Amino acid sequence: MSPLGSAAHLPAQVVADYQARLARVRAAYAALPLDAPVRLAKRTSNVFRVRERGPAVGLDVADLTGVLHVDPVGRTADVLGMTTYEALVDATLAFGLMPMVVPQLKTITLGGAVTGLGIESSSFHAGLPHESVLEMDILTGAGEVVTATADNEHSDLFFGFPNSYGTLGYAVRLRIELAPVAPYVELEHVRFDDAELLALAIAEVTDTASYGGRDVDFADGTVFSPTEHYLTLGRWVDQAPYTSDYTGNHIYYRSVASRRRDFLTVRDYLWRWDTDWFWCSGGLGVQKPWVRPLIPRRYLRSDVYFKAVAFGRRSGLVDRLDALRGQPPREYVIQDIEVPVARLAEFLEFFEARVGIRPVWLCPLRQRNPGHRWDLYVLAPDVTYVNVGFWASVPIADDAGHGDVNRAIEVEVQRLGGRKSLYSTSYYPPDEFWAIYNGGAYAGLKKRYDPDSRLLDLYAKCVTGR
Repeated sequence: MSPLGSAAHLPAQVVADYQARLARVRAAYAALPLDAPVRLAKRTSNVFRVRERGPAVGLDVADLTGVLHVDPVGRTADVLGMTTYEALVDATLAFGLMPMVVPQLKTITLGGAVTGLGIESSSFHAGLPHESVLEMDILTGAGEVVTATADNEHSDLFFGFPNSYGTLGYAVRLRIELAPVAPYVELEHVRFDDAELLALAIAEVTDTASYGGRDVDFADGTVFSPTEHYLTLGRWVDQAPYTSDYTGNHIYYRSVASRRRDFLTVRDYLWRWDTDWFWCSGGLGVQKPWVRPLIPRRYLRSDVYFKAVAFGRRSGLVDRLDALRGQPPREYVIQDIEVPVARLAEFLEFFEARVGIRPVWLCPLRQRNPGHRWDLYVLAPDVTYVNVGFWASVPIADDAGHGDVNRAIEVEVQRLGGRKSLYSTSYYPPDEFWAIYNGGAYAGLKKRYDPDSRLLDLYAKCVTGR
């Protein structure tokens, strides 16, 4: 199947523009030297792996940004792979629609969320972003562009692309399903003093899409302590008695514990976490009441914080400041994991004792189509999982080494029948890694779509950090 697959219905000028963009990207890829690994040359990133700077060359993908077409009747959108969700949401909300799953940070790209996984509060019924993809044009490591769908000759790549992190190729165009929106989201923050009761409520919401006799459209949670957990339930509503604004001086995560009920516009709901990078902006001082009013709103966003933190880590500035203050070195523990909901309380107990980071984020997940198997990130299709996200650092004990805490989390997640996302540092030994992430299937995909290994393999990219 040629690029654009079944997209012959697109306007002629859209097809012509896309084909011109695609030709330039293919030419740029072909011009790169064959003896150096390829990476994307992007202005933004949401990857937290610390890499050794090797001889990799950058592929300019500026041409792969933009929404090609929105079909409001069929509720689909054709989108270039490097388009941010911020731009995608702007384009679809104009038609009263949104992607089925909108990851929390504005500069996550659609292609990145599909190849590297993404999640949000609609995932308890909509799954992960890749589950609402209908077809993809993928620039493979071999330099070819193939259209992959669930039932064509490249279905192996369609089901193997999620969690491949750009090691098989890059999504250049994706057609995705869209969902209708209402103008507002009503929020209900339900407190639980016990993690077991919280887990039971999450299971009820996921199984029935309801709670307390009312339908539920969104569900996520926040853990502030072992005796203070909140399940936040979102519901579409056409009218709101008021709307809160968390894009300026007010901070969303603090409202979770202080308000029982709240209302947000659809746009503010989708980006409620971005303004403060969940709660991580506190580490940069911008939650202080005397600092925050001095910062223009356009700088209160996750990509600005990411650049500041990345500079501090890359330059070693944070480590030097800690040393000057006599503080021990610290290990970054920036991870998202999934465990079965029945094991959630067990994981949270382990996490409090071994790690102790607070708050943590919870997001229920159920595979949308139980008949599908996503080969590099296999989840039991009939099991509800809960994503647990935690993003901070911990002091390294005198008798410990750097990475010990992250490695302990990996071991515990595996013991509980869970999975760990690979956007951050990983410490798996090779045999364990390939057993978890289906090394046999990956090897077959690599041989077919990147036979000359122009792209790093998954272990090299996600564990050894090259």
